[in-house]
Amino acid sequence: MAVIAPYAAQVRLLRQRLPVSGLEIDSVDGFQGREKEAVVISLVRSNPGGEIGFLADIRRMNVAMTRARRKLLLIGDTATLCTHPFYQRLIEYLEHQNAYRTVWEEDVV
Repeated sequence: MAVIAPYAAQVRLLRQRLPVSGLEIDSVDGFQGREKEAVVISLVRSNPGGEIGFLADIRRMNVAMTRARRKLLLIGDTATLCTHPFYQRLIEYLEHQNAYRTVWEEDVV
């Protein structure tokens, strides 16, 4: 299993807080060219201005999202992410596939 984060500081923090054997934590660039059975991607941006920073580079996000062989879990703030057309379409697709969950749903919390 792998956790991919877009920022080096987040990768360092996750490595400190999740010292789990067999769990690989790296940046998008650091994980390029490799795959894992399950991948969690942290889409860390959350702000009222809808600024998504590095996440706007959809080529890199495509690289990150294609690293999972069987299971991909994206974690992020959809209110911020949906300000970008790519993420808006992605979230609409996930909702249509019944693959979208929110922490505000009773069965998720």
